Amino acid sequence: MQSCNIPAVKKEKEGQGNWNNRLRSSHVDVCRVLSWRQDWSSELFLIHMLFKSMCFVSLQVIKVYNEDNTSRTVEVPTDITARDICQLFVLKNHCIDDHSWTLFEHLTHLSIERIIEDHESVMEVLSGWAMDTDSRLYFRKNYAKYEFFNKPLDFFPDHMVSISSETNGMMNHSQLIQTFLNSSTCPEIHGHLHAKEQGRKSWKKFYFVLRRSGLYFSNKGTSKEPRHLQFIAEFSDGDVYTLLSARKIHGAPTDYGFCVKSTKRGSPRDLKLLCADDEQTRTCWVTAMRLFKYGMQLYQNFIQPHQKQKTPMRSISENSLVAMDFSGHKSRVIENPSEALSVAVEEGLSWRRKSCHRLSSHGSPSTSQTLHMAQPWFHSKLSRDEAHRLITQQGLIDGVFLLRDSQSNPNTFVLSLCHTQRIKHFQILLVDEEGELFYSLDDGHTRFTDLIQLVEFYQLNRGVLPCKLKHHCARITL
Repeated sequence: MQSCNIPAVKKEKEGQGNWNNRLRSSHVDVCRVLSWRQDWSSELFLIHMLFKSMCFVSLQVIKVYNEDNTSRTVEVPTDITARDICQLFVLKNHCIDDHSWTLFEHLTHLSIERIIEDHESVMEVLSGWAMDTDSRLYFRKNYAKYEFFNKPLDFFPDHMVSISSETNGMMNHSQLIQTFLNSSTCPEIHGHLHAKEQGRKSWKKFYFVLRRSGLYFSNKGTSKEPRHLQFIAEFSDGDVYTLLSARKIHGAPTDYGFCVKSTKRGSPRDLKLLCADDEQTRTCWVTAMRLFKYGMQLYQNFIQPHQKQKTPMRSISENSLVAMDFSGHKSRVIENPSEALSVAVEEGLSWRRKSCHRLSSHGSPSTSQTLHMAQPWFHSKLSRDEAHRLITQQGLIDGVFLLRDSQSNPNTFVLSLCHTQRIKHFQILLVDEEGELFYSLDDGHTRFTDLIQLVEFYQLNRGVLPCKLKHHCARITL
């Protein structure tokens, strides 16, 4: 039987306790977590965790941070992967496991970070850190981690992709991912980037070409002839990072910086610093480099969680559900689609009236104005810049959103939403109608008694927004 990379939870720092004490402690931890989660996947995970803790496996203590820089220390096996650590924190924090939780490598002294791929050994990552640097592991959501498998054309613009010179024929861009994963052929990514010249503070614009063999730049315009292409980096012994403060720290011409860093320990001068003109261009280069480095392994990481969920909890399809009327002495099936729709609308209006009556009967007119405080998508006194940073961290894909207090207009709120890799902010206004307060995004045309109703409506309807609300930005305390 293969050993599973499952961590042993460390509640407290252990001294030189004997094996029996460690076994009893692990058993208690597993029983506690089993009481939190009763589904089969969680139980199997924790059974493996107990089995791992009972084996004589070398363990190591690591510290993991979240967005607000709070941290938690855990004791894990030395062969643990990034996916295992994410699964551990998902279970311990009662999170919904939507496969977007991600482990990041954050190098503070260089102001860079990258995704640690799910299959990567965390201890191998830690072994590349210098002792005198502030390097950290961060646990947070990243909805864009595998989104390029679902919507490749959003990540690879037509003007940046072409057939590699090593292949012949034309390629349908809808089959772009398959071409990346096929080791015998690959698309070629090309375009202009700013590069920081070695040993200088200045940046210069070059025409770059990315192929399976590595990254090159042309010393003669946009020529791709071999004699004009100069080698920059390959990815077998390097990783691609994003620059967190490209302008401030590295003097880049834009904020869309990234770099290639050798996996071997080296000085900051060894970084290959690059900078794009916009977010879409940077995303294209970084995603392509990840695919070139890991290839089919990335696709396996993407499909693995979905393979575990092939057996559904229920076998009832939507087509087998029917509308029922229970208003009379006998129940009946509503066969007329128009009647079924009108009944559904009436039920919804009735639910809203009951909700409003329930709130008013409590004698607290402000109750509906505070219901949103406990929602994971509400981030209270978050500034515009902080909202921009949080959405960027959790993935620039359509529908990532959060709600926050408005800083410029007290007693109102702002919806921050990502669409086409741009973050837009929409003012939510309070509308007073005969003494009753409603929330609205469209000057009162569509009104809601509380922000929860507003969010639920725009999760189902685009309305005045550029896209539906799909993924909320979440923060957890480790």
